[in-house]
Amino acid sequence: MSVAVRESRPFLAGTPESLRRQLGGEDDLERYLERTDERAWVGLPLLMAGSAIGALRFAFTRPREITEEERVFLEALAGQCALAVGRATLYEQEHNTAEQLQRSLLPDSLPQLDGMQLAARYHPATRHVQVGGDWYDAFKLADDRLAVAVGDVMGKGVLAASVMGRVRNALRALALNDPRPAAVLAGLDRVFSATEDEEQFTTLAYAVINPDTGAAVVSNAGHPPALVVRPDGPPVLGLAEPGTPLGWPSQRQQSSFSVEPGNTVVFYSDGLVENRRRGVDAGLDELVAVAGNAPSEVVRDPEILVDYLVDQMLAGYDQDDDVTVLALHVPPRNSA
Repeated sequence: MSVAVRESRPFLAGTPESLRRQLGGEDDLERYLERTDERAWVGLPLLMAGSAIGALRFAFTRPREITEEERVFLEALAGQCALAVGRATLYEQEHNTAEQLQRSLLPDSLPQLDGMQLAARYHPATRHVQVGGDWYDAFKLADDRLAVAVGDVMGKGVLAASVMGRVRNALRALALNDPRPAAVLAGLDRVFSATEDEEQFTTLAYAVINPDTGAAVVSNAGHPPALVVRPDGPPVLGLAEPGTPLGWPSQRQQSSFSVEPGNTVVFYSDGLVENRRRGVDAGLDELVAVAGNAPSEVVRDPEILVDYLVDQMLAGYDQDDDVTVLALHVPPRNSA
């Protein structure tokens, strides 16, 4: 195999004597022949762009001269193996590039606030599935209010991650100029019309919150409904009627709500509730049930809550989509 890789050519030895002639009579070779029942060998390079990326090995327990027909077949087999390995290598490189790009566009840290606690998680799909365009963001506005967003770009790989980056940057720029959720989503519609393909499909939930009072305004562009977890009542879904996804312009609406002391608002991507075996409606029902069964110590801590929701919702399912979760918790007023 070393010869096949080093010299990028097939290596054939039909007998131990042929192996000795080609590799020399080193003591290591003699000890190997004493311990093995192999008596004929074939080493074939796996070539990609003219360079060997590995080797394919066959061994036989009896001396065997490889015919020309067999050699042609084995070389063709090695070529197919090299093609498969090469594609897998390129796929893995693209996956890693997309994941690194996606992670680089997520915030390094969440804002530290006196009256509100934030927690977020990003779980990429399994390594055998391409990275998607899920993302979240949280940042302070000029008036000390908090802007939060969770979005999902249609598609996979580097393209989806790059679109996600453009949406995130455009959202921040629009929010710093006019933070009203309806205005920001209307601005993103204009950005999409000018820069993205008509087939591009992106959902987004965007909210502006006053950390001191919990008063908030939210707008939804086709994104799953936020989950409100309450220590003294069942969890509920809602906060805003879902509008059309970005790139499908509509009259953007916004809704007011309040994050009451002790409550947690959880924004998430559809990978948390939907997969190949579970439809979105069933997933939403399951999310409410899971949150309703959360122990009190989980409900009180957003860091524990987001891990609890992800673990419970993904248990027993193959994770075939990215999962993004962002939680905002207002501690009870009597908590220190």
